[in-house]
Amino acid sequence: MNALNLICHRMPERSFFINGRQFPVCARCTGFYISLMAYFIYAYYFFVYYNPALIIFAVLLLAPSAIDGLTQLFKNRKSNNALRFITGLMGGIGLGIILKAIKWYIYLMF
Repeated sequence: MNALNLICHRMPERSFFINGRQFPVCARCTGFYISLMAYFIYAYYFFVYYNPALIIFAVLLLAPSAIDGLTQLFKNRKSNNALRFITGLMGGIGLGIILKAIKWYIYLMF
């Protein structure tokens, strides 16, 4: 088992290619990682107040990725890489907010 398989399925039909070379992760994970890192950089430089409304917004940002992934898993429809990438971008921001909120609330507790 390849270590990269632990972070992404890396299916060729669900991945981007440049000059015939496959990205190390699929289209959705590419979007997740790009926006997750962008959010962490943003949150490092700008104060973000993690209130319940922001957490709800984060969950709403994760929903399209979950819906797209689950409908593909259950073979209800076929997605494309552009949609996977866009839902990954949205989901990455949502995941970043949730992870930073957990860190923020743990920090406040101690």
